[in-house]
Amino acid sequence: MQAAVYDERICELGEGPFWHPERGQLFWFDILGRRLLTRAADRTQEWRFDEHVSAAGWIDRDTLLIASETGLYRFGIATGARSLLHPLEAENPETRSNDGRADPFGGFWIGTMGKRAQDGAGAIYRMHEGRIVKLFDAITIPNSICFAPDGRTAYFADTPRRQILRQPLDAAGWPTGAPAVFVDLNAEGLNPDGSVVDAEGALWNAQWGAGRVARYLPDGTLDRVVPVGGRHSSCPAFGGAGLRDLFVTTAREGLSDPQPGDGVVYSAVQTIAGLAEHRVSI
Repeated sequence: MQAAVYDERICELGEGPFWHPERGQLFWFDILGRRLLTRAADRTQEWRFDEHVSAAGWIDRDTLLIASETGLYRFGIATGARSLLHPLEAENPETRSNDGRADPFGGFWIGTMGKRAQDGAGAIYRMHEGRIVKLFDAITIPNSICFAPDGRTAYFADTPRRQILRQPLDAAGWPTGAPAVFVDLNAEGLNPDGSVVDAEGALWNAQWGAGRVARYLPDGTLDRVVPVGGRHSSCPAFGGAGLRDLFVTTAREGLSDPQPGDGVVYSAVQTIAGLAEHRVSI
C-alpha cells in the first residue's frame, strides 16, 4: 500500500506528527527548520521559533505542550504565544529535544540528544504531576517513544543500536524493571525512528533511510510494510476519519541528492485504526 503525498511543504527534518483529537488536525515539526506546521483539510499554517522544536502533545483544544531544546512550553494555537512549564537541559547548549509523546497517565515522555548526534549525549525524561524525572541516560538518538493501549508498556529506541525496546510500567506509568528487546533490526541493517501504537496494540515504526513504515505485532512479528516516497521516513501518526489515516513525516537531512518526495508528509488509509493521542495533564 503506497502512501500518497499529504503535504508538499519541504522539511529538512520532518518529525513529531500528531493528530489533535478535538480539533481533527495534524501538527508536525521541521526540527532543523525550527518550525511547527499544521494542516486541517485545505488550510495550512506554520509557526517559526528561535530554537529547535521537535515534539508536542495537547493540553486542551486551543493549547499544546511543545518540547524545545531548552524546555517544555505551553503554546497557544491561536496566538502563537508560549510560556515555560519546565526547563529541559537548558544549561547544555550542545543538546536539543527529539522524539516525545504523551502517555496514558497524562505524563509526557521526551528524549534529548546532541545537536551533532554525539554518542551518549542524550536522555529520556518524563514530565508528570509537575515534575520532570530522568528515566534513561547515555542515549544517542532517542526515538520510538509510544505506549501500549493498556498503559503498562512503553516502547523506545536508541536509533544507532538498531533495537526497539519494551519497558514495563507500573500502575502510575513509571518504569519498573529493566527494558527488554522488542524488535532487533541489526540483521536487516534498519534504523528505527519514530513509532506509534495502534488500537490492536501493534507498533508502527518509521525506518530512517528505508522509505517505509513497518508494523510489528505485540510479539514482535513483522506484519506489514507501508512504503513512502521519502527515503528518510521519520515518524508515523494516526488521524483522519476513524483514526485510519497513517501520516508519515520524512526528512532531507544528510541526503546529497534530495528528490521532490524527500522531506514531505505522506498519508495512507489503513484497515486498522490508531489510538487517539492522550491529553497532557499539567
